[in-house]
Amino acid sequence: MRFRLPRTTDSAPVFGRRLVQLFVGLYLYGLGIALIVRGELGVAPWDVLTQGIAKQTGLGFGLITVITSGIVLLLWIPIRQRPGFGTLMNALLVGPFADLSLWMIPTGLDLWLRIVMLFGGILVLAVATGLYIGAHFGPGPRDGLMTGLHRRTGWKIWIVRTGIELTVLVTGFLLGGNVGIGTLAFALLIGPLCGWTIPLFAVRRGPVARGVRRGARDRDIPRPATGATPAQA
Repeated sequence: MRFRLPRTTDSAPVFGRRLVQLFVGLYLYGLGIALIVRGELGVAPWDVLTQGIAKQTGLGFGLITVITSGIVLLLWIPIRQRPGFGTLMNALLVGPFADLSLWMIPTGLDLWLRIVMLFGGILVLAVATGLYIGAHFGPGPRDGLMTGLHRRTGWKIWIVRTGIELTVLVTGFLLGGNVGIGTLAFALLIGPLCGWTIPLFAVRRGPVARGVRRGARDRDIPRPATGATPAQA
């Protein structure tokens, strides 16, 4: 598995916007995760797994997120998926950003506020996904696993994603992760929302830049599907 450095023929303003958009998107992704977690009404499947591991090991939420991302990246090797700059930044930064946001947001809030945080977190997470994917620096570890398996097996994207999500959801639940109405809300809303935010925040690049490694980039950017998290992820 080889790491792709961000080579580009973009103008300086366009490349600068891409970098800013990448890091803002990753920060917002961590914030979105924290809002959903603090809503205490159920979290996304991968975060159910993270919570379950945290309960069994005592490790921090962010650290487990980083470790899980590293393990998922190892699974890229047999499917010959190559990480981009954004892939590694995603793996390294989303966990710490989530920890920072969890530290800032109190627990034990009133129900109405937790409901607002749940749906606000889903919206923030969708915007974050559009921002970081639209920056064209490569998919997150979990999305790259999905697209890589899709390419290698020929199975439909929704089948691959559903299989992955169900596996981590059941595993996380058995380990003690929080499954609830928020998990269902996430599954129903994140796909349509990302279908809106990904094209909205996609950086327009010049004709030459689009020609550079276009095939690789197009393969790496996942198409949104209901119940899928195109980022952390």
